[in-house]
Amino acid sequence: MQHEIHRGWARLTGSLLSLFIFAAVLWAGAAGRAQSADDEKKINDIISKLTLEEKIQMLSGSSMMASTPIARLGIPAFRMSDGPVGAHIPPPSTAYAAGIGLAASWDRDLAQRIGVQLGRDARSRGASYLLGPGVNIYRSPLNGRNFEYFGEDPFLAGETAVGYINGVQSQGVSATIKHFAANNSEYFRFTSDSVVSERALREIYLPAFEAAVKKAHVGSIMDSYNFINGLHATANPHLNIEIAKEQWGFDGVMMSDWTATHDGIASANAGLDLEMPFGMYMNAKTLLPAIKAGTVKESVIDDKIRRILRVAYRFGWVGHDPLDNSIPRYNQRGRWAALEGAREGIVLLRNEHNLLPLVPNKVKTIAVIGPDAFPAIPTAGGSGQVPPFYAVSALQGISNRLGGNANVTWDRGVPKLSVLAMRSGFSLSPDKFTPGLTVETFDNPKFTGTPVATRTEMTSSSGQNVLDNPDMAEMIQSITMDQMAAFMNVGGPPRFPRWTGYYFARAPGDFTVFVENQGQYRLTIDGKTVIDHAEVPKSAVAQTVMPLTPGPHKVVLEILSAPQFGEGAVKIGIVQQGTFVNQSAIDLAKQADAVVIAVGYNQDIETEGADREFQLPPGQDELIEKIAAVNPNTIVAVTAGGAVDASKWVDHIAALLANWYPGQEGGTALAEVLFGDQDPSGRLPISWERSLADNPSYAYYYPTPGTLTVPYKDDIFVGYRGYEHNGVKPLFPFGFGLSYTIFRYSGLQIEPGSGPGVYTVSFDVTNTGTRAGADVAQVYVSEDHPQVARPPQELKGFARVQLGPGQTRHVTVPLDARSFTWYDEKAAAWHATPGSFTVRVSRSSTDRQLEGKIHLDQAIVLPVK
Repeated sequence: MQHEIHRGWARLTGSLLSLFIFAAVLWAGAAGRAQSADDEKKINDIISKLTLEEKIQMLSGSSMMASTPIARLGIPAFRMSDGPVGAHIPPPSTAYAAGIGLAASWDRDLAQRIGVQLGRDARSRGASYLLGPGVNIYRSPLNGRNFEYFGEDPFLAGETAVGYINGVQSQGVSATIKHFAANNSEYFRFTSDSVVSERALREIYLPAFEAAVKKAHVGSIMDSYNFINGLHATANPHLNIEIAKEQWGFDGVMMSDWTATHDGIASANAGLDLEMPFGMYMNAKTLLPAIKAGTVKESVIDDKIRRILRVAYRFGWVGHDPLDNSIPRYNQRGRWAALEGAREGIVLLRNEHNLLPLVPNKVKTIAVIGPDAFPAIPTAGGSGQVPPFYAVSALQGISNRLGGNANVTWDRGVPKLSVLAMRSGFSLSPDKFTPGLTVETFDNPKFTGTPVATRTEMTSSSGQNVLDNPDMAEMIQSITMDQMAAFMNVGGPPRFPRWTGYYFARAPGDFTVFVENQGQYRLTIDGKTVIDHAEVPKSAVAQTVMPLTPGPHKVVLEILSAPQFGEGAVKIGIVQQGTFVNQSAIDLAKQADAVVIAVGYNQDIETEGADREFQLPPGQDELIEKIAAVNPNTIVAVTAGGAVDASKWVDHIAALLANWYPGQEGGTALAEVLFGDQDPSGRLPISWERSLADNPSYAYYYPTPGTLTVPYKDDIFVGYRGYEHNGVKPLFPFGFGLSYTIFRYSGLQIEPGSGPGVYTVSFDVTNTGTRAGADVAQVYVSEDHPQVARPPQELKGFARVQLGPGQTRHVTVPLDARSFTWYDEKAAAWHATPGSFTVRVSRSSTDRQLEGKIHLDQAIVLPVK
């Protein structure tokens, strides 16, 4: 009875929330309008009264999270709050499903509902800008910030972003779409150069930004850290001026990512409007002489001020404090939106013998096991980490759902990495076991000469990655420029630590060796390099397996660079294979009717500033294999920002769910899906690899050896486009997801509209099963006889369809001229040749339901403007 009341309240609250959002969007519709003549007059008047020095001051921040005010003219500091999965400055705040999970819902309306709540959360904290959404394309599962983004397809990413932005901006808060552009990895993010063809930029990496500008009228774009084709993003006139401002008509603020500016004059002339967080380059010392010399025109400065003020007037920030104390920071409406996001994003990938949904009165004992089972891991790390007021773990969600009707047991399954590192038991001496490691600090990366400092560490677990500190969001608000420089290891003498210890192997066998550190380093055992991150810091945690004989083995970790922020964490661990798993977890699994194993990453391992490995963290594969061996009803729920290596165990488990980073309500949502209260309606926004080498970008993800150049030779063949082009089958295809019910598609009709390339695709979707559920109808277009290299098919439309048992809905999906085109670099235009095209209505990129033909009688040429 309690559960039915809970469900009824959820439906009622959801309905009220939808009504509230509709009213809020109507109320705040002015946020998307162009400036009135009166606003323009006020802006011109302010510009005329500003001194040149004041104008330059306005081009940078006055603090870590605010622009510079000009009090005498009534221009306030416009405050900012980090996103994109929660407005958490200051914390705590509501933690919503991460971007990858939101994209897995394929639900534009949900994106807008969550956007509304993000906007309200921002206003409750006085923020004018929300620093989200992030829309960088998922090119490889290794990117440490994939969790923030909307997957591998530019159309899906763009549609999700538009809903999100419309919701945020309906609340009088400017969204900030980031990171512009081709910022598809975290290693060397400050220095790597993404070398991308113009066609790949236009077809893959820019469309989500373009949709944000043209469809959602986004208020701000954030330039990324990296170089693009030889130029820093903040000094790239082709991207910032030619494409964004001139071709797309972007009239908002182009801001830098924090400390992403490197040349004040170049950035001023390349379209950067706001350097954050401080004026380290776009300052009076640099710009005043440049303006006097004519290197930078004052009209260029005026355009930047006009943009900053236009956004401020558009959203009503001038003369009105964005802080709204009537909005509770502990946001009940946000709580329900967060639950919706967690529910809709879960993807059921495997369900052998229809084990799921579990029947509560038949499950007397359920074991919840794994490092991600408790406590909750609502978000990954870095600036996207949201410290919530509370978060529901998988253990709590399942236990709360079952109440006293079943026995819910728990075990972590494998120790934390810090515990494994401490248990490794390093010795200072190979002759006699003396606990500890010697840490020598040198002033050069060759570790020559006398150390400048020497100390003894009792364990091989030290420090914390600064960005993963949950208190960082609070601390960052008051940090000064000098403190920031120290924080980012700027200006101090270089220091290179070398850790040395001896590991005593008790028995022969294979051992897992791991290191946690976000910088560049080299780990040797007995003089042999076993983990080499000397050239590229490939992942926050790295592991390998090697044989060891009984006795002492010399272990040396040479750290060649500090992480991007602070000293960072150092952990070194050596664990014999077969000894990771707690026996207590195996015993619980044997006694249970079903087991839920919650595995994956966390805010230390998947985070801003570092990439991650494809394989699960140390010991987790072994955990799944050992539990599945003793209980056939083993269900695995993966917390991750993308695909993981499931090859060792996927065929031996009963069910697999992608949980992503589900936000604060993740445990509740998982329990609802496991017990059939909610249909698993999420669909993959990525292709899930069988092996990392299958990924189309695999050979082109890291820099060319000896350089910082990353050649995007996969070009337009990213994600499912690349898999199909290469004839490789992923483990789970893009758009895939299982349901507890059955859907049938029928009645395809393709009708021409007004104008060349305009069509309407319509069809019926029927739920032929016995449960309510939602399916995602995906519309793909392919050219039958292309004259240039093109992907075999591309997503050009979709519709999420919610249906009761036996219900049929007629679905209409529009196609426009752009749906048929490719980007012609020579003509600098979108082009389609006359001929035949195939339109497929599918349930995933490989599961085609309906198919029809369209014939273009004339060429389509669309200018970029």
